[in-house]
Amino acid sequence: MLTRRAALVGLASVPAAILAAPALAAAPRWYAEGGVAIDGSDSVAYFDGKGPVAGSPSIKLDWGGTTWHFATSENRDKFKADPSRWAPQYGGYCAYAVSKNYTAPTSPDAWSIHEGRLYLNYNRTVRGLWSRDIPGNIQKGDANWPAVLSA
Repeated sequence: MLTRRAALVGLASVPAAILAAPALAAAPRWYAEGGVAIDGSDSVAYFDGKGPVAGSPSIKLDWGGTTWHFATSENRDKFKADPSRWAPQYGGYCAYAVSKNYTAPTSPDAWSIHEGRLYLNYNRTVRGLWSRDIPGNIQKGDANWPAVLSA
């Protein structure tokens, strides 16, 4: 059985034009495989600069129709007090894809913090493309979000 990570690695070589094909149905507000955001990573922990930290299913919060896992109850409480501060931008979809007016899944390992906001990308290669012009990509992404969900 192919894992999600293996599938994403395989897709890294797929031409962008194929990945940019519009979805046939509206995407959900939050990207959450199996109903869990960021593959179970603790979104608050990214802000410590350590990258993704696995959250615990026993320390969770349901917010925005999605389940969020946290490494500590303190992080869960921070998130609960101000979810928009800690949640990834663009519903956890690939920020670069949203800047190009489509949605794509994300990898917890392909992330960046810019001006106090968490952005996720499809993979590290795409994060490199995103990083070439973060302010410009954010401007485009903001213009496309959330309408891109129904594109």
